[in-house]
Amino acid sequence: MQGASINITMSHAKNLALDQESVKQSRDQLFAKKRYKISRFAFDESVAAVFDDMIRRSVPGYQSILQMIGHFCDVYARPATRLYDLGASLGSATHIMAAAAADRDCLVVAVDNSEPMVEKLKITLANPATDVEVVCEDLLDTPITNASVVVLNLAMQFIAPEQRDGLVEKIYHGLNPGGILLLTEKISFEDQARDAHMTELYYAYKKTQGYSDLEIAQKRTALENVLICDTENAHLDRLKSSGFNHVDVWFRVLNFMSLVAVK
Repeated sequence: MQGASINITMSHAKNLALDQESVKQSRDQLFAKKRYKISRFAFDESVAAVFDDMIRRSVPGYQSILQMIGHFCDVYARPATRLYDLGASLGSATHIMAAAAADRDCLVVAVDNSEPMVEKLKITLANPATDVEVVCEDLLDTPITNASVVVLNLAMQFIAPEQRDGLVEKIYHGLNPGGILLLTEKISFEDQARDAHMTELYYAYKKTQGYSDLEIAQKRTALENVLICDTENAHLDRLKSSGFNHVDVWFRVLNFMSLVAVK
């Protein structure tokens, strides 16, 4: 139900101790067959069923990004604060954040507006290392308070461009001094030739991960006007204009980039 939440603590985690095979991820073949009508990409049941495989094969360096999210949380998570995973999907970052903040009396808040994603996330949180609250709602509606870490892992690109400034400003005001925003995004390039070259390299990478030309083309069509990339400068300008004085690029490969912004 939209807006519903669930608090998952160690005391009643056993109630969600379901067979992990029930959420085992299938191989992503959603666009393997020729489609004569391609619908807009949506995080529905079919995507949730293959999402782990999809993102690992579609985002170069994804495992390294997750590992570094854990590292940043270990350094910046403060006792008795909140850690937010906005656009949590199946909770790969949520799990890592919870483990990094273990024994610090933190609350990890995982937010996603896709009910199929949230239901699968609840199942995998059978034994969290710290308290986790899973909320099914639009992350634009989520209040940010007493935060030491906020993660936007490949989520901003699915938010309407005109709403992005307000989201970053809300995060900035909800962070405690010294808190951080970790932002990972697919980016575009201001120079058209460079943008085309990086896109070509990215599609070549996807082919090494087992995706066919048909799959790449059909998914690109499905994502048109759904996934909208900003340039690196657009991200930097937005973060700095929102109040973040210390912003650094800590990861970059092809047309993907991760930033850390410190309040």
